[in-house]
Amino acid sequence: MAAITEPKLISGNANLSLAKAIARRMSMHRGMSVNLVDARVERFNDQEIFVEVFENVRGEDMYVIQPTSNPANDNLMELLIMVDALRRSSASRITAVIPYFGYARQDRRAKARTPISAKLVANLIAEAGVDRVLTLDLHAAQIQGFFDLPVDNLYASPVFALDIEHNFKGQMDDLMVVSPDVGGVARARELAKRIHAPLSIVDKRREKAGEIAEMTVIGNVAGKKCIIVDDICDTAGTLCKAAEVLMENGATEVHSYITHGVLSGPAVERITKSVMKSLVITDSIEPTDKVKAAPNIRIVPTAPMFAQAILNIWNGTSVSSLFEVDTLVPIYEGMYQRS
Repeated sequence: MAAITEPKLISGNANLSLAKAIARRMSMHRGMSVNLVDARVERFNDQEIFVEVFENVRGEDMYVIQPTSNPANDNLMELLIMVDALRRSSASRITAVIPYFGYARQDRRAKARTPISAKLVANLIAEAGVDRVLTLDLHAAQIQGFFDLPVDNLYASPVFALDIEHNFKGQMDDLMVVSPDVGGVARARELAKRIHAPLSIVDKRREKAGEIAEMTVIGNVAGKKCIIVDDICDTAGTLCKAAEVLMENGATEVHSYITHGVLSGPAVERITKSVMKSLVITDSIEPTDKVKAAPNIRIVPTAPMFAQAILNIWNGTSVSSLFEVDTLVPIYEGMYQRS
């Protein structure tokens, strides 16, 4: 059933530029101005977070745009407090739009006496009063099951497929998709199927946490332009090492497509100095000035996809249609042209 009220967007401080871009895209689709709800999200002197919404949201369909990226705890608390403010202001439905879901890497007990933090965060979000979650490339698909409410998990791979077709036109037969570890094979295979490319794996073995002892390439990458695919790039140590190993095994070029550019610590410097020709990330996490200035890092926008997903949720139509490349071509009009 079509919604009666208009969708309303509100944003925290985590990625305000993405929230504004989503509002602009929705304005284009709706043929009317869609603005962020006027609110203030501030901190008291002791760093407690305070939220005040300046507009009436009673009975409204609200979309809270807030990735829980660095600083993860602050951004998570902002999300929870904004949701509480909207719930207490009688919003009819609250959808948490979380482009990057923090704590997702703690999705199971890898050893004794450790938490499953992703489940704890899911509980906090649900308890705060969220009715639905919209996110992008969860680190582990089973996190959707940590929620007892609907979760729409969008995928970056169709957007990456469009970008690869656009930037490697005439070279598609030379491409090889590479998973940087065994755990990411399903994600890499998904992109490989979309662009009709073969698949290779870099098998890494660690002697202790934070140190990679050995890397082995499974598959023949000689003479290939390799595209490493992963969901998160944090310190970029594994990624840069994998690129070196691929070049040593005969690859002609190495490019990387990573959904979430966490890029903490020495990451940008490592990537700039690495043998990788390019690293493509999305704007799910607001890029720093250092990331924007890096010559071999390129950012693909997610606002067109999120704007359409929000409109589909509001209209009660399919979100899974956005998993297909053909659906995204008109959404990303002007950026990518398919032959």
